[in-house]
Amino acid sequence: MSQAKVEQYKKDKANRKKTMKKEKMQRIAGRICACAILVVIVGWAGYTGYQYYEQNRPTKTIYADTNAISDYVKGLDSTETKSE
Repeated sequence: MSQAKVEQYKKDKANRKKTMKKEKMQRIAGRICACAILVVIVGWAGYTGYQYYEQNRPTKTIYADTNAISDYVKGLDSTETKSE
């Protein structure tokens, strides 16, 4: 081996722990970013799907028979006019 290669090997060996720690942190940061992106995509898909479901859901219609109330109000109106 040439002297330059030997010197480079010694330098790499001396910094090996620091280099491995840096690579490990980069892998962890990459995984965290990938998970965050995945959560955003899944959340967006869920929100969009829910909005689509809400827009296409049939509306609930409630029918109420108000004849009794109308008759009561008419009865009140007619008794007020008779008493005057």
